[in-house]
Amino acid sequence: MNRAVAEIDVELADGFDRWQELLDLILRSFAFMDGVIDPPSSAHRLTPASLAEKAASEFCFTVRSADRVVGCVFARESGNALYIGKLAVDPAEQGNGIGRRLIAAVEDHARRLGKPALELETRVELTGNHAFFRRLGFVEVARTAHAGYDRPTSITFRKQLA
Repeated sequence: MNRAVAEIDVELADGFDRWQELLDLILRSFAFMDGVIDPPSSAHRLTPASLAEKAASEFCFTVRSADRVVGCVFARESGNALYIGKLAVDPAEQGNGIGRRLIAAVEDHARRLGKPALELETRVELTGNHAFFRRLGFVEVARTAHAGYDRPTSITFRKQLA
């Protein structure tokens, strides 16, 4: 698979080595979920090495401000869509359009790959995330349960691209 680590539309060199900084960003961004979602976020199982491995097989877009990584998103090909995962924006930077810019970058990339849609999952409890994705044109298409749960724990959203 092609590897693309980009600063929104600008491909970074293969020598990207700020995986600990990226992990710290994801953990800060996902911290509000602790004690809210069940099961706990898979972000707690990430390491700098696993992020580097993830970026080797997926697309990773980042946003930097004053040489700090303040946003990221991973995406991978999944059938006729790009599947979005680990969208993270530094809590101090939320509300500044970074999440929208990251989703727009993934949309553009999906179009270049000939993918007609984006998909993502978010936890049932995270109603603020649901509203954000709906504002961006995503619609709910399924509810699923993590292994061992007899109730839905995640909602799958899909956005058809024009």
